[in-house]
Amino acid sequence: MPPPRRKGRGAQSNESGRYEAEQREAACDGWDLDEALPPLATTVIHETPRKIVTFNTSPYVGFDRSINPYRGCEHGCIYCFARPSHAYMGLSPGLDFETKLFAKPTAPQLLEKELANPSYRPQPIAMGTNTDPYQPIERRYRIMRAILSVFDRFNHPVTILTKSALITRDIDILSRLAARNLTRAMVSITTEDGALARSMEPRAAAPGKRFEAVRRLAGAGITTGIMTGPMIPALNDDEMETLLEKAASLGASFAAYTVLRLPLEVSPLFQEWLAAFAPTRTKRIMRHIREMNGGRDYDPYWSRGGEVKAPYAKLIMQRFRAATSKLGLNRERRPLDLTQFRVPQDMSGQLSLFGESG
Repeated sequence: MPPPRRKGRGAQSNESGRYEAEQREAACDGWDLDEALPPLATTVIHETPRKIVTFNTSPYVGFDRSINPYRGCEHGCIYCFARPSHAYMGLSPGLDFETKLFAKPTAPQLLEKELANPSYRPQPIAMGTNTDPYQPIERRYRIMRAILSVFDRFNHPVTILTKSALITRDIDILSRLAARNLTRAMVSITTEDGALARSMEPRAAAPGKRFEAVRRLAGAGITTGIMTGPMIPALNDDEMETLLEKAASLGASFAAYTVLRLPLEVSPLFQEWLAAFAPTRTKRIMRHIREMNGGRDYDPYWSRGGEVKAPYAKLIMQRFRAATSKLGLNRERRPLDLTQFRVPQDMSGQLSLFGESG
């Protein structure tokens, strides 16, 4: 039984998470009237973690610490590698991931406490590594803006990755950080095809708005880049050079790319969506993906190791390097400044040589 499509949502279904005791199964009761289902509302649960900075030792990422103000992501990108993390909450990586969200309103206070710890040693903190810090509910919760204010007070470096034009709301704080070489921002743009974007990333900003965000951020003196990822063979990878060229013309100074990866529950969800959106290309796309993963839907040791093995993956890499070289992207990327980090005087509890609080 093919699942009915939810308007404005990426996933087609809501299969049980792998840790749930009971499994749901769709079945036809004979009353299929081909009626559109009502919109699925977003619910938000408040979460109160004990710590907010997460450390990692992964060889696959270029940072050792990150913050995620939210769990789940209303953008609903069908390919999102973070979907399986919702199973840890007893929820489905499908529709639950994009409709049952968790917000961490105490994140700014926790961050202040952790940065003020005498044993803390600064390194850039990455935002947007698991779910988008500027997803739609940020308009109401403003957790990301409060976190940026903490970084501003502590002179702490931060990097940001987002698919949302909402990042431009915080240009005032970001430009102050940028003036001290404490931040850089990256906007993820996967396609200029409006129909593809609406289906694949239903509640992310439209491609045009993301390009406008690149222009505004760069115009404000903020080092800005573009993430052309994920590149999906035979679906959007033919747009790579066009996306890079347009971003460079708008002020982007660096770029990166990723190739689609389908861990755990992401693979069946993506294939379900693909069969609905591009049925005539499904077999070809999945064949390329499996070739890039040693015959499997996803194998991190094969596809994300130090050496690019598959011919199609090598071709994407070569095209990316040629395009960025031609456009002058990635020529000079200063490391963010760690030397300015200071605990604010009103939190340090120390006394200066002149007897003042400091």
